[in-house]
Amino acid sequence: MGVTSPLKGQSHARSLTRKLLPYVLYAILPIAVFRFYFHPFPFPLSTSDQLPHPNQEEIANETPCNYTYGRWVHDKMGPLYNGTSCGTIKEGQNCITHGRPDLGYLYWRWQPSQCNLPRFDPNTFFDLLSNKHIAFVGDSMARNQLESLLCMLATASYPNLVYKNGEDNKFRRWHFASHNITVSVYWSPFLVKGVEKSKTGPDHNKLYVDVVDERWGSDLEHIDMVVLSIGHWFLHPAVYYEGGSVLGCHYCPGLNHTEIGFYDVMRKAIKTALKAIIERKSTDGNGIDVFLTSFSPSHFEGEWDKAGACPKTKPYEEGEKMVEGMDADMRSIAIEEMEAAKVNAKQFKGLRLETLDVTKLSLMRPDGHPGPYMYPFP
Repeated sequence: MGVTSPLKGQSHARSLTRKLLPYVLYAILPIAVFRFYFHPFPFPLSTSDQLPHPNQEEIANETPCNYTYGRWVHDKMGPLYNGTSCGTIKEGQNCITHGRPDLGYLYWRWQPSQCNLPRFDPNTFFDLLSNKHIAFVGDSMARNQLESLLCMLATASYPNLVYKNGEDNKFRRWHFASHNITVSVYWSPFLVKGVEKSKTGPDHNKLYVDVVDERWGSDLEHIDMVVLSIGHWFLHPAVYYEGGSVLGCHYCPGLNHTEIGFYDVMRKAIKTALKAIIERKSTDGNGIDVFLTSFSPSHFEGEWDKAGACPKTKPYEEGEKMVEGMDADMRSIAIEEMEAAKVNAKQFKGLRLETLDVTKLSLMRPDGHPGPYMYPFP
């Protein structure tokens, strides 16, 4: 796909990101952590837009299990938590307390095509991450991953909130005293330095694509594992800066800037973030595990916050929904930049980088979005 036109980009921005809160039951992150420690091999990844299933010969030649390929299967056990049992779920995502009548969306689990996936065990996670600091950095998807992980861990040990700051508590930190584990979230929807649009300021974002966001970058020396997640915020109107000068913009009528779209800018932002991590962690000698979450598509139908939205009550079947268009392009950018960064990181000890590919498994869950139940009894 080529660069999105200004009008098309505006349409995406309005329909996809206006207070967008896509919600998926994330279990893939702790799975990836387990895999890092028990099977330290690269994730085999495909850059095909359609994410075709590998043939039997490809499967036979792969040592690790590829979690990208699979399907959602019904699970009678259900999750470790729900909207009534976990106190850290954001109100706008608490479908149960807001009166959602169907609960079937709770009883699905991701099943890879090539292996069996063990049920998440919080105590095993605690053992693996003892005395470590794991940080989630990015947009609302990073926050969703954090909140889901907290809910699962809280079934075994209570997390103490030790720090909060920023509007809507966008910067928070918890501590699990039982294993001396710190879990943090940093709101950074571009990963690089940015000034978000506001009601009192310009009606567009400002991004400095060659400067890392120091709100999280300055804490890297204290972080042992970082999960990066960006995507939807790049659809908003924005002006981009590089080297102190205006690089261009995305949908900026009335401004004397060149329209360049957002694909290359997102690529630059990822490159800047990964470069900063590699450079800083390679000099402090402590090493770091880095996960870059691939683009999570908007998995809903209709107007996401209106009555009648999100009518699906179960996942899509294989072949019913394909990863294509913008979703595929955004996913490819993340994978390509991570693969390039991994080559650079090979020269340093203790730096392990992988893509956490959630694009397809997110797209297949239209039933997992709060829809109108973001509000009480719509």
